[in-house]
Amino acid sequence: MQILEKPVTTDELIKIAAEMFGEMVKAVVDVRLGLVAIDAEMHSDLEALLLENGSAQSDLWGINFYPSLEGDDFLEFDSMINMRPSQGNMSRGVEDGEIRRMIVELVDKWIIRAG
Repeated sequence: MQILEKPVTTDELIKIAAEMFGEMVKAVVDVRLGLVAIDAEMHSDLEALLLENGSAQSDLWGINFYPSLEGDDFLEFDSMINMRPSQGNMSRGVEDGEIRRMIVELVDKWIIRAG
């Protein structure tokens, strides 16, 4: 598990994926602080890591990277930690378009995609 301190490449994500799930890397983003944590078996582990480092739970969203895929298939908005009725998010996805946009901006900042 790590909170990114510098951008990572899709090649690095492919190596991380191979060690854990094969084709996927779980990540949690902090949309307020602009942080991304990666490389854990469960999103909740990454959530806990970010909480220990000053994040607020309401700012954390779980996503998945598929580093071998391109375009919209690279990023998946799907995690149990995203289910929070108190914030109006009733599914494992990220229903708020503005939050999705913020997540995509963070991914573009922290992940260097091939091609």
